[in-house]
Amino acid sequence: MKWRSQSSLTKKILRCCGLALLILITAPFVAWVAAEALIVRADLEHADALVVLGGSSTYRERTSRAAQLFSEGRASRILLTNDNVQSGYSAKEDRNPLFVELAFDELRRRGVPADKIEIVPGTVSSTYDEAVRLREYADEKKLRSILIVTSAYQSRRALWTMRRAFRASNIDIGLEPVEPGEQSPQSMTWWRYRLGWQMVPGEYVKIAYYRLKY
Repeated sequence: MKWRSQSSLTKKILRCCGLALLILITAPFVAWVAAEALIVRADLEHADALVVLGGSSTYRERTSRAAQLFSEGRASRILLTNDNVQSGYSAKEDRNPLFVELAFDELRRRGVPADKIEIVPGTVSSTYDEAVRLREYADEKKLRSILIVTSAYQSRRALWTMRRAFRASNIDIGLEPVEPGEQSPQSMTWWRYRLGWQMVPGEYVKIAYYRLKY
């Protein structure tokens, strides 16, 4: 009887070890699939304006991609939204500049003329706010098309939100996601970084919230 009990315990331990091993082997693949599922693109060959969505932790990768698209002639101007978030202290300016200011300077540094960069009036606190502000601005400026530039893992929610806000308009919406790897972690390794946990699992939470609220 004692022998049977030990044998049963051994089998349970082996099953648990096997399950743990299976999780370890498949977890990176599942994490990669989860990240890749968030990345979408909406092709638009040419637009009246490029729009760089606000994103304090990833403003450099977004402005870099926008400057590249501008140099390719995909649009004649770039719009920035202002989330009114301050960056770290700048000894040069003796203050904490806004991230939208840093984005403006980064575009300038990458060769975009200052007169081709516009900051959309008003401040925003969410992607939905950005969509509403952009809809108002596009109507005011008679824009017929805009090409959104944002980080890869935000792209699915951003595209859904923009299409939702612009659904009653005749304005074409395109979206170019920034390839992960510069500031956003790679799809295969995002789970190794704190920012990755904010961007991937956190994004699924935001998607669920947006679908319920808007």
